[in-house]
Amino acid sequence: MICGVGSMADKGDFAAGDPGTARGAKATAAPRCLHAIVHGRVQGVFFRASTQKVARRLGVTGWVRNCSDGTVEVMASGDEAALQNLLAWLHQGPPMARVTQVVHEMLPCRQRFDDFEIKS
Repeated sequence: MICGVGSMADKGDFAAGDPGTARGAKATAAPRCLHAIVHGRVQGVFFRASTQKVARRLGVTGWVRNCSDGTVEVMASGDEAALQNLLAWLHQGPPMARVTQVVHEMLPCRQRFDDFEIKS
């Protein structure tokens, strides 16, 4: 997938849908994945480093990277509340950023990340 094009469901980091729970089995809180494309003045303003810092503080793992079209792409895994907090932060970004739009989807994860890293 090209940065910011297509659905994350195509990327392989998400399950196709929420797995059902067998009758009588206890439901467990599966990690969720947030995929977001952040538009606006978001490159050259410490957006990736700031996102990494916020994500780590929230206990979220995954990655962030610049895209060739001037957007920033985020793939994050964690509990629902932490991801919602990260998403709220993405709408604002660091002080020098000017976010105009955040396109996102929240899906069940298939992949686990060890840390939150900045990809080139």
